[in-house]
Amino acid sequence: MSEFNPHPVPDGRIEANGRTYMADAKSALVPLELVKPEDQLEDETVRKVIGFAQAISDQVARFKAHTFEDIGAFDAILAQEYGTSKGGAKGNKTLMSYDGLFKVQVQVADNIDFGPQLQVAKELVDECLNEWAADARPEIRGIITRAFNTDKAGQINRSEIFMLLHLDIEDPRWRRGMDAIRSAMRVVGSKTYVRCYQRETTDGGWQAITVDLAKA
Repeated sequence: MSEFNPHPVPDGRIEANGRTYMADAKSALVPLELVKPEDQLEDETVRKVIGFAQAISDQVARFKAHTFEDIGAFDAILAQEYGTSKGGAKGNKTLMSYDGLFKVQVQVADNIDFGPQLQVAKELVDECLNEWAADARPEIRGIITRAFNTDKAGQINRSEIFMLLHLDIEDPRWRRGMDAIRSAMRVVGSKTYVRCYQRETTDGGWQAITVDLAKA
């Protein structure tokens, strides 16, 4: 890490009336000589790590901006010079180096929420479950229960909802319930991800170059 310049972080020392203090978590000023050496060492360690973390975060943010700018410029040149574009209608695309050893994938993920039709779906599914009673397999009961339970943030368990849609059940009420779930789905936003990969040979496996752009 010595070759990487950290972000400047205040050292936490406060000079007042000729003495040096450190502010504690309650904003009280504690004379430096009264702060335990291990607490001072911990403070210094945290500030050092935070300095590097902030610098890396700034670099990732700049990299993210440059990446989208470069890909956007590439798309614009394709459209202007060749009347074509790269990728699908939703913005998903893969750019590949000429030698096939590097690639950049752009993926657009929709944010899905559910409208009031979901309550209709729950009522239809509950009807099925009550009529099947003991005949319903425990794993199906479990999926149904988890699907319509909300988590601590009051959010529907989306993954379990999508699992319901993949169950092959012929009951007409079940199918109406699944149709209601599909009608309840609505896209409330999207997020674009860029992932970079490399490989040693053209028949080798791809290795991800880890950069967490989503958090930049």
